[in-house]
Amino acid sequence: MPLARQSTIWPSGGRHLWLSGDTSRAHTHPRGHLVYAASGVLSVHTEGGTWIVPANRVAWIPAASTHHHRAHGDTDMRIVFLPAALARRAPARPAVFLASGLAREVLLTLTGRRQFDRGSRARLHRVLVDELREAHEQPTHLPEPRDDRLRSVARILADDPADGSSLAALGQRVGAGARTLSRLFHDELGMTFYEWRTQLRVCHALVLLAEGHDTTHVAHACGWANPSSFIAAFTAVVGTTPGRHRAGSRAAAGA
Repeated sequence: MPLARQSTIWPSGGRHLWLSGDTSRAHTHPRGHLVYAASGVLSVHTEGGTWIVPANRVAWIPAASTHHHRAHGDTDMRIVFLPAALARRAPARPAVFLASGLAREVLLTLTGRRQFDRGSRARLHRVLVDELREAHEQPTHLPEPRDDRLRSVARILADDPADGSSLAALGQRVGAGARTLSRLFHDELGMTFYEWRTQLRVCHALVLLAEGHDTTHVAHACGWANPSSFIAAFTAVVGTTPGRHRAGSRAAAGA
């Protein structure tokens, strides 16, 4: 059954049930907070780039960071605000972490119907932060280019992730040589062009899977020649196959 659009907010967190395509306005919070998609996929947009947050990830947004969210697929979004003492143990920048089974259950518990006294809530917050500190940051971040030529390349490939043009061919379209663009990718974004394009394609694949498209369609729409090469690339980045990822998201939605 599709989610109904509704929000429930309380001092320590909240829950938003969003329809696919819903987008929040740009905003900040005075406290750092964790964002989790119990079902669906969220994209978190900041000045430093975009993070894709599927149902096996949790995003950290520091206090006063300008950001907005977009739901891909009907999405059950959970928010947990952290006390300042615990927030200091988290990164000073936005980040995405693998959500362990325990972290997921604590997030769902803190944002469920049960009410907790201050002591119980504080203990759950500590467990959650300890779990995230043990987790590895996940490569579902698309950094925002600053150079106009890189921005143009990013727009071309965001509009059509299946575009298989070489860096030299893209350079001809944006007025820059392949060597210049390669250097800019390394210096500005900290990765090669091919690493960045794979990251973009996997992020786009997460969105398409959340919208209900099958693996074969997603593979071709995102530029892979066949489903097997897509599955390998997706698994290397996300940590699970597209099929298992989609099954896990459905199970979470029914939980």
